[in-house]
Amino acid sequence: MLRLGEIQTLRIARRVDFGVYLSEEEGAEEVLLPRKYIPAGLQIGDSVEVFVYRDSEDRMIATTLTPKLTVGQTARLKVVQVGKVGAFLDWGLEKDLFLPYRQQTHKVREGEEVLVGMYIDKSGRLCATMNIYRELSTDSPYQKDDQVSGTVYEVHERFGAFVAVDEKYSALIPKKELFGAVLAPGDRVDARVAGVREDGKLNLSIRQKSYLQIAGDSERILKLLEENGGTLPFNDKASPEVITARTGMSKNEFKRAVGHLLKEKKIVITEKDIRLS
Repeated sequence: MLRLGEIQTLRIARRVDFGVYLSEEEGAEEVLLPRKYIPAGLQIGDSVEVFVYRDSEDRMIATTLTPKLTVGQTARLKVVQVGKVGAFLDWGLEKDLFLPYRQQTHKVREGEEVLVGMYIDKSGRLCATMNIYRELSTDSPYQKDDQVSGTVYEVHERFGAFVAVDEKYSALIPKKELFGAVLAPGDRVDARVAGVREDGKLNLSIRQKSYLQIAGDSERILKLLEENGGTLPFNDKASPEVITARTGMSKNEFKRAVGHLLKEKKIVITEKDIRLS
């Protein structure tokens, strides 16, 4: 049986003027491989690896070109055109891949790169989708404290930012790890693996470990003090909301950094503010 949207090995069943017909076995369903894609020297009965998709007239067709995306995978593809019913993506074949509006997690723009998966719609056509959660793998090779890179594909107000690590592994930056960070679908992020869940999904942090983060946070506070004439109009007893709004840090991060600066005698804390020594 021919598998639409997949790379497969088929045999040459018969030759015609405009190409060859391929099938899995004698008497099985056939698909055309146009003449321009036939590797030199192949004869009837020989095997060839091809990708099966539909041409501009929705006919099943084979190609020896390798697409940038197959069914069950995810990939970053460039938007080459935006139309009334959706967008079209460059996936390395003559016919661009259709991304319907209803499968977009945000309105895409021409020239933008989007992370997508691929599915077969009710009409039997290959289409792209930005809803890739089910396409991502949970068997990543990463362990706690590994550094990883990935693409944000969804931001949820309650849970945090969902990330495709290496464009294929399922991960989440929990909401509590997003202090001071505004992420949107399509953003690239570098992160640390904070933990690996029992189901194999990764929990990520865009913050360093606390003992490494203190130095950076301390520098940020010193810079804020310098920018405000040497004084901040609040101290470490301020509400978490005020601290986060003014510094982009959680209250615990702020207190650790302030304690570090106080120990180094770089600041003075009063009942109302923090000042440079």
